[in-house]
Order: sequence, then structure tokens, then C-alpha cells
Amino acid sequence: MSGWMNLKGRWQAASAREQRWLWTAAVLVALALLWRVAVAPALAVLKSAEPQHQTLETQLQHMQVLQAQAQALQALPTLDAREMQRALEASVKPLGTAAQVAQQMDRITVTLKGLDALALAQWLSSARQNAHAVPTEAHLKRNAASSWDGTVVFTLAAQ
Repeated sequence: MSGWMNLKGRWQAASAREQRWLWTAAVLVALALLWRVAVAPALAVLKSAEPQHQTLETQLQHMQVLQAQAQALQALPTLDAREMQRALEASVKPLGTAAQVAQQMDRITVTLKGLDALALAQWLSSARQNAHAVPTEAHLKRNAASSWDGTVVFTLAAQ
């Protein structure tokens, strides 16, 4: 308390002109503190809001495109296991000797040997669209000739 009393005594001892200067200095410090703590961060957020909004808008549009694609795929009619098997085998025929098909119970394994990336992508797309089959496993390796070797496993729909 003696510190407060000491400060109060000094204030009363100061002239009116000194008191005005001290009040002015206190107000300036308070304004600077208010700027630093409240106004400047708010302005920074306001300046960065538009670029962030644009980024989020772009992401939203991309997500909506993906949603539309997913809904289109879900709308495709389902195939039974035999139809799916036939469609998968038909999708492999254009690949010739680069692909072999083997079936074990409800799984079809396609073994690929020396398939270039474009043919692999087209075949996977064809399998998805025509056979309505999505790979459940894929073990692919890029070989020295920049083509792909490995296996892709599909699970047939329950009959």
C-alpha cells in the first residue's frame, strides 16, 4: 500500500502541466496496447480472409466434383458374381499375354507382366466401369523397362 500512497503523493505534487503530459502519455500507451492486442490481429485476419475463402471455395468445388463422380458410380447397376467375372475376363483380353486371370472361390487374381502405365490405367478404368469391380489388393512393381509387373485382386460380389 505504501507504493500506492507514494505514487498518489507524487501525482498531487506534480503541476497541472505535468499531470496533463502524464495523462497524455498514459492514453498513448493504452491506445498502443489496444492496437497491438485487439486491432492489428483483427486487421491481419481480415486481410487474409479473401485468399483463404478462395482456397476453400476451390476445395469445395473439387469435393463436389468427387461427390458427383462417386454418386454416378453408385448409381451403376450391380452385377452378380458370374457377370462380374465375365466382364473382368473380357476387360483383360485386349491386354493379350501381358495379363492372365485366375479365380479362387470369390476372388479373381489378374497377373500382369510388362504392362505400360497407360494400358494399366485404361484397363483399371475399364474394369471399374464395365465389370463394376474395384481392386481389393494390388501388388505392382515398376520394372527396368518402365512397365508394370504384379497382381491385382478383385473380390466378386456375393451371389
